[in-house]
Amino acid sequence: MSVTIREAVAADIGAIHGFILALADYEKLSHEVKADRASLDKYLFGPRPMAEVLIAENDGEAVGFALFFHNFSTFEGRPGLYLEDLFVIPEARGLGAGKALLSRLAQLALERDCARLEWWVLDWNEPSIAFYRSLGARPMDEWTVQRVDGEALSALASAHPAR
Repeated sequence: MSVTIREAVAADIGAIHGFILALADYEKLSHEVKADRASLDKYLFGPRPMAEVLIAENDGEAVGFALFFHNFSTFEGRPGLYLEDLFVIPEARGLGAGKALLSRLAQLALERDCARLEWWVLDWNEPSIAFYRSLGARPMDEWTVQRVDGEALSALASAHPAR
């Protein structure tokens, strides 16, 4: 048995969607999932992809994924990689799939001249936090996440007319 990492292809949409649903269930956020196969196909493999996905396989079977995209640091003056989601099915945890996914992301960050690789983790997810710390990740406790969505996003968009 060995874990391998590969780039996702459009034929992986079903597996990616399944991983997203399983992750949402684990994070107790299933009620927030709006992604479906069509939206994933459009934004991951359409004419203008907005994110990329790596698939972890064990003996040829998909056991996990990492969905990521580029961001940009104005202070560094260089791009970064932002890991939106990483998930490994419970039966495959302990095989090294999570570490292999993060290692491949770090390789991509270096290959692409990125200044950093970063992600969020829920504050109650102690197993993941401990895992990330073991890999050298450090918390950015002085930062808080801000979000505008739904009606607030629409209101903000209409606050100043585009010219």
